[in-house]
Amino acid sequence: MATDRTPKYRQEIQQMMFVSGETAEPSVETTTLIEEIVRQQVIEILARSTSLATRRGVRSISTDDLIFLIRHDKAKVSRLRTFLSWKDVRKNVKDSDDKGGADAADFAGADDPLAGGVVAGPQDVASKPKTKRAKVGLAWDVNSFYSVQVPEREDEEDEEEEEQNYATLQRLATADERTKNMTKEEYVFWSECRQASFTYRKAKRFREWAGFGIVTESKPNDDIVDILGFLTFEIVQTLTEEALKVKEREDHEKKGRGGAENGTSEATKKRKRETGLFDPPEEGRTPIEPRHIREAYRKLQATPNKAVAMLLHNGRIPARTPLRLV
Repeated sequence: MATDRTPKYRQEIQQMMFVSGETAEPSVETTTLIEEIVRQQVIEILARSTSLATRRGVRSISTDDLIFLIRHDKAKVSRLRTFLSWKDVRKNVKDSDDKGGADAADFAGADDPLAGGVVAGPQDVASKPKTKRAKVGLAWDVNSFYSVQVPEREDEEDEEEEEQNYATLQRLATADERTKNMTKEEYVFWSECRQASFTYRKAKRFREWAGFGIVTESKPNDDIVDILGFLTFEIVQTLTEEALKVKEREDHEKKGRGGAENGTSEATKKRKRETGLFDPPEEGRTPIEPRHIREAYRKLQATPNKAVAMLLHNGRIPARTPLRLV
């Protein structure tokens, strides 16, 4: 399949990387490599979703098909369900405003960069049933097996959701630590970067980039595009976080060996260059490089140890393992 390899999302990827912990400015090679990985992942998601839809006897993929592919990543599923539930709230409030309802248009980011959750608003709006965040049910949830559902209690706490949100809480704690000393201007810039998206107001470009009409004949609705927008942000964030760990280990090993062979090497000069807006002035940071992204991606594609035994049950590892979704 012939593809246009011209980078289309450099600025968006830079913003996503900044939110994910990268403070230096990454090179064009780095952002281009990330974009290629993200596109490969999106094409794989669409291909597998189309296969699932075909098994169900339909041509169009559904939101359940997309979520089913990441069902084993409970933390990501939890964040996605939160995103979809807040999206439903915003839609209901917009419909209410169009019909002359109360003014409740002040929405801002919640747990996720694309989630756009509700912040504290007027009490009369918060008390209306339409603005209540509804839970997103999945076809394979145990509760969906029964025709009669137990009514929800206002004070009921979802222990499973709390466990699934642990990874999200870690990310929020990291973000809080990083932003607590920011000035107003710095935090405004941070907030703008949190809104970076592959899909927001770019739906047509994204559909062409992702291969709709080629990888799948399904025509995506708004929910499909929004979920893919959420997942692409997650992929960039995961790659960046893992690449930062790779770079940190590399820098630590260099420091342990006494640095580079010649103390006045070009790398040393780069580390002492003028730093960015959020860099500690006494340190200086070099950006993530393509080799860090490649190593991070290799680690994310590695077969978990607990799965190796299952692969070896017949005495050999398959010649080719399927692509793992990040």
